[in-house]
Amino acid sequence: MPPQPTPLIDPHATAGTRRLVWLAQDAQGDPVGTASLRLFDRDGQRHLAELVIRVHPAERRAGVGSRLLTAAVGAAREDGRRSVLASADGDSPGELFLAAREFRRVLRLTYARLVLADADVPALTAAAGRVPAGYRLAEWDGTVPDALAASFAASRRAMDDMPMDDADHGRVEWDVARVRAVAEAVARRGDLLHTAAAIDTADGSVAGFTELVVPGAREGDGEHYGTGVLPEHRGRGLARWMKADQILRVRERHPRLTGLVTDTADSNTPMRTVNDALGYVPTHRSCTYQLDL
Repeated sequence: MPPQPTPLIDPHATAGTRRLVWLAQDAQGDPVGTASLRLFDRDGQRHLAELVIRVHPAERRAGVGSRLLTAAVGAAREDGRRSVLASADGDSPGELFLAAREFRRVLRLTYARLVLADADVPALTAAAGRVPAGYRLAEWDGTVPDALAASFAASRRAMDDMPMDDADHGRVEWDVARVRAVAEAVARRGDLLHTAAAIDTADGSVAGFTELVVPGAREGDGEHYGTGVLPEHRGRGLARWMKADQILRVRERHPRLTGLVTDTADSNTPMRTVNDALGYVPTHRSCTYQLDL
């Protein structure tokens, strides 16, 4: 008989999310699988949960994952959630597992990587030098400067219409406190958040931004967190300009970084076009599945 999942206590709850965790062990007490259910507690996402199930390859197809799933979905229902999201690599056993259990595929993501040693520096320099008329670039590490805080928080609505296909990620309002909390969370784990923002010179407001997290050791791969341009400022090349400048600066400041990674919805053609032009190469795909409760 497959092992019964044992609930665990997660010590890392935050103001916006909390996790329920289960551990499955075999007859000898060895771990064979885990499930983690992330519950969102912010307005606009209280209906949502994210599920991650891991089962040791040797223990698969023996009912371990199914029992972990039953425990997690039951807890989501009990907590009043309406949607459970889970991700799996494309064409993987995880994708087959979810598809066979009433999850429906709602989003396909393409992951891409820029090898910094292979970056086309002259092309990036040219792209960074093509400053769109009426804009200037602002950059900072960590928390946004006070003078830009309110405008930067307001600019986060640029992500509201980002193509997410049928995935139900809810919608959360951004304010200065939340923007600063994200930067502080990155700093607490020892990483560096670098932000570049396009500033509208007419009124000094933030028209777009791109964020990159550099690992604490300042080596390995940096990770793009998000790039957004407000609707009224699109079509002027801001995203490519900001990202090109950011790549050059990070490459110069952190020479031990080997690459930069990003993920983009397959349906987000404009951002994929920008990444392709800057030299990012697709590495793999991931699919998001959703279970409606």
